[in-house]
Amino acid sequence: MAHIAVERNRRRQMNEHLKVLRSLTPCFYIKRGDQASIIGGVIEFIKELHQVVQSLEAKKKRKSMSPSPGPSPKPFQLSPREPDGDTNSFKELGASCNSPIVDVEAKISGSNVLLRTISKRIPGQVVRIIHVLENLSFEILHLNISSMEDTVLYSFVIKIGLECQVSVEELALEVQKSFCPEATANCIKESTHI
Repeated sequence: MAHIAVERNRRRQMNEHLKVLRSLTPCFYIKRGDQASIIGGVIEFIKELHQVVQSLEAKKKRKSMSPSPGPSPKPFQLSPREPDGDTNSFKELGASCNSPIVDVEAKISGSNVLLRTISKRIPGQVVRIIHVLENLSFEILHLNISSMEDTVLYSFVIKIGLECQVSVEELALEVQKSFCPEATANCIKESTHI
Protein backbone atom coordinates (compact mmCIF):
# COMPACT_ATOMS: atom_id res chain seq x y z
CA MET A 1 0.00 0.00 0.00
CA ALA A 2 2.80 2.42 0.83
CA HIS A 3 4.37 1.78 -2.60
CA ILE A 4 1.08 2.64 -4.35
CA ALA A 5 0.75 5.90 -2.37
CA VAL A 6 4.36 6.86 -3.17
CA GLU A 7 3.81 6.17 -6.87
CA ARG A 8 0.53 8.13 -6.89
CA ASN A 9 2.30 11.08 -5.22
CA ARG A 10 5.16 10.90 -7.75
CA ARG A 11 2.70 10.96 -10.70
CA ARG A 12 0.80 13.88 -9.15
CA GLN A 13 4.04 15.87 -8.74
CA MET A 14 5.12 14.99 -12.29
CA ASN A 15 1.77 16.21 -13.68
CA GLU A 16 2.00 19.45 -11.65
CA HIS A 17 5.53 20.08 -12.93
CA LEU A 18 4.44 19.39 -16.51
CA LYS A 19 1.58 21.89 -16.10
CA VAL A 20 4.05 24.53 -14.90
CA LEU A 21 6.43 23.82 -17.79
CA ARG A 22 3.56 24.04 -20.26
CA SER A 23 2.36 27.36 -18.80
CA LEU A 24 5.90 28.84 -19.03
CA THR A 25 6.43 27.78 -22.66
CA PRO A 26 4.87 29.59 -25.65
CA CYS A 27 2.13 27.38 -27.10
CA PHE A 28 3.69 27.07 -30.57
CA TYR A 29 6.55 25.02 -29.11
CA ILE A 30 4.16 22.37 -27.81
CA LYS A 31 2.22 20.59 -30.56
CA ARG A 32 0.26 18.10 -28.41
CA GLY A 33 -0.59 17.68 -24.74
CA ASP A 34 1.28 14.44 -24.07
CA GLN A 35 4.31 14.38 -21.78
CA ALA A 36 6.87 13.78 -24.55
CA SER A 37 5.55 16.73 -26.62
CA ILE A 38 5.58 19.04 -23.60
CA ILE A 39 9.15 18.10 -22.67
CA GLY A 40 10.31 18.30 -26.31
CA GLY A 41 8.72 21.74 -26.71
CA VAL A 42 10.31 22.98 -23.49
CA ILE A 43 13.71 21.74 -24.70
CA GLU A 44 13.33 23.67 -28.00
CA PHE A 45 12.22 26.80 -26.12
CA ILE A 46 15.18 26.58 -23.73
CA LYS A 47 17.58 26.14 -26.68
CA GLU A 48 16.21 29.31 -28.29
CA LEU A 49 16.46 31.18 -24.98
CA HIS A 50 20.09 30.06 -24.69
CA GLN A 51 20.76 31.51 -28.16
CA VAL A 52 19.22 34.82 -27.10
CA VAL A 53 21.29 34.86 -23.89
CA GLN A 54 24.49 34.08 -25.82
CA SER A 55 23.71 36.86 -28.29
CA LEU A 56 23.10 39.36 -25.48
CA GLU A 57 26.24 38.25 -23.61
CA ALA A 58 28.30 38.68 -26.78
CA LYS A 59 26.84 42.15 -27.24
CA LYS A 60 27.65 43.04 -23.62
CA LYS A 61 31.19 41.72 -24.05
CA ARG A 62 31.66 43.73 -27.27
CA LYS A 63 30.42 46.88 -25.54
CA SER A 64 32.75 46.37 -22.57
CA MET A 65 35.74 45.72 -24.85
CA SER A 66 35.03 48.57 -27.26
CA PRO A 67 36.98 51.81 -26.83
CA SER A 68 35.34 54.92 -25.46
CA PRO A 69 32.52 56.28 -27.59
CA GLY A 70 33.80 58.21 -30.53
CA PRO A 71 33.18 58.54 -34.20
CA SER A 72 32.21 55.22 -35.69
CA PRO A 73 33.93 54.09 -38.87
CA LYS A 74 30.54 53.00 -40.21
CA PRO A 75 28.06 55.66 -39.06
CA PHE A 76 24.33 55.04 -39.30
CA GLN A 77 21.37 57.29 -38.64
CA LEU A 78 17.72 56.48 -39.01
CA SER A 79 16.44 59.26 -41.20
CA PRO A 80 13.07 59.77 -42.83
CA ARG A 81 13.41 60.01 -46.58
CA GLU A 82 11.75 62.82 -48.45
CA PRO A 83 10.03 62.16 -51.77
CA ASP A 84 10.87 63.90 -55.01
CA GLY A 85 9.11 67.22 -55.56
CA ASP A 86 7.88 69.34 -52.68
CA THR A 87 10.10 68.30 -49.77
CA ASN A 88 7.89 69.97 -47.19
CA SER A 89 4.69 68.14 -48.15
CA PHE A 90 5.42 64.79 -46.45
CA LYS A 91 8.11 62.52 -45.09
CA GLU A 92 8.30 58.76 -44.84
CA LEU A 93 7.35 57.68 -41.33
CA GLY A 94 7.06 53.97 -41.97
CA ALA A 95 7.80 51.18 -44.37
CA SER A 96 6.60 47.66 -44.90
CA CYS A 97 8.10 44.78 -46.86
CA ASN A 98 5.78 41.93 -47.68
CA SER A 99 6.64 38.52 -49.09
CA PRO A 100 5.16 35.01 -48.97
CA ILE A 101 7.57 34.23 -46.10
CA VAL A 102 7.28 37.30 -43.85
CA ASP A 103 5.62 40.69 -43.52
CA VAL A 104 7.84 43.34 -41.93
CA GLU A 105 6.66 46.76 -40.79
CA ALA A 106 8.84 49.53 -39.34
CA LYS A 107 7.47 52.85 -38.05
CA ILE A 108 9.14 55.80 -36.38
CA SER A 109 7.64 56.72 -33.02
CA GLY A 110 9.49 59.64 -31.43
CA SER A 111 13.09 58.59 -30.88
CA ASN A 112 12.20 54.92 -31.23
CA VAL A 113 11.22 52.56 -34.02
CA LEU A 114 8.36 50.09 -33.77
CA LEU A 115 9.30 46.96 -35.72
CA ARG A 116 6.83 44.14 -36.32
CA THR A 117 7.24 40.88 -38.22
CA ILE A 118 4.64 38.22 -38.86
CA SER A 119 5.56 34.85 -40.30
CA LYS A 120 5.36 31.13 -39.80
CA ARG A 121 7.40 30.05 -36.77
CA ILE A 122 11.04 29.54 -37.73
CA PRO A 123 13.27 28.21 -34.92
CA GLY A 124 16.06 30.67 -34.08
CA GLN A 125 14.54 33.52 -36.13
CA VAL A 126 14.28 35.95 -33.22
CA VAL A 127 18.04 35.56 -32.68
CA ARG A 128 18.68 36.41 -36.36
CA ILE A 129 16.52 39.55 -36.07
CA ILE A 130 18.37 40.62 -32.91
CA HIS A 131 21.68 40.09 -34.75
CA VAL A 132 20.52 42.35 -37.63
CA LEU A 133 19.40 45.06 -35.20
CA GLU A 134 22.71 44.92 -33.30
CA ASN A 135 24.69 45.14 -36.55
CA LEU A 136 22.71 48.26 -37.47
CA SER A 137 23.54 49.83 -34.06
CA PHE A 138 20.02 49.67 -32.64
CA GLU A 139 19.30 49.03 -28.97
CA ILE A 140 16.36 46.76 -28.23
CA LEU A 141 14.17 48.29 -25.54
CA HIS A 142 11.32 45.78 -25.63
CA LEU A 143 10.41 42.55 -27.39
CA ASN A 144 6.99 40.92 -27.41
CA ILE A 145 6.34 37.52 -28.98
CA SER A 146 2.78 36.52 -29.79
CA SER A 147 1.75 33.32 -31.51
CA MET A 148 -1.29 31.55 -32.81
CA GLU A 149 -0.86 27.98 -34.03
CA ASP A 150 2.25 28.08 -36.29
CA THR A 151 2.20 31.87 -36.92
CA VAL A 152 4.34 34.19 -34.80
CA LEU A 153 4.38 37.97 -34.38
CA TYR A 154 7.59 39.60 -33.15
CA SER A 155 7.09 43.19 -31.95
CA PHE A 156 10.22 45.19 -31.14
CA VAL A 157 10.61 48.66 -29.70
CA ILE A 158 14.12 49.75 -30.65
CA LYS A 159 16.03 52.88 -29.73
CA ILE A 160 17.55 54.89 -32.53
CA GLY A 161 21.26 55.34 -31.79
CA LEU A 162 23.00 58.63 -32.54
CA GLU A 163 25.34 56.87 -34.95
CA CYS A 164 22.54 55.17 -36.89
CA GLN A 165 21.90 56.34 -40.49
CA VAL A 166 19.46 53.82 -41.93
CA SER A 167 16.05 54.60 -43.39
CA VAL A 168 13.03 52.71 -42.12
CA GLU A 169 12.74 51.10 -45.56
CA GLU A 170 16.35 49.84 -45.35
CA LEU A 171 15.70 48.56 -41.81
CA ALA A 172 12.60 46.66 -42.96
CA LEU A 173 14.55 45.15 -45.88
CA GLU A 174 17.46 44.05 -43.69
CA VAL A 175 15.12 42.38 -41.21
CA GLN A 176 13.26 40.69 -44.07
CA LYS A 177 16.57 39.40 -45.51
CA SER A 178 17.24 37.65 -42.19
CA PHE A 179 14.30 35.33 -42.89
CA CYS A 180 15.48 34.23 -46.33
CA PRO A 181 17.37 35.86 -49.21
CA GLU A 182 14.34 35.36 -51.47
CA ALA A 183 12.15 37.31 -49.01
CA THR A 184 13.31 40.66 -50.32
CA ALA A 185 10.82 40.76 -53.19
CA ASN A 186 7.77 43.02 -53.14
CA CYS A 187 9.02 45.70 -50.75
CA ILE A 188 6.31 48.32 -50.44
CA LYS A 189 7.17 51.71 -48.98
CA GLU A 190 4.35 53.48 -47.14
CA SER A 191 4.57 57.24 -46.88
CA THR A 192 2.47 59.31 -44.53
CA HIS A 193 1.47 62.98 -44.87
CA ILE A 194 2.54 65.40 -42.16
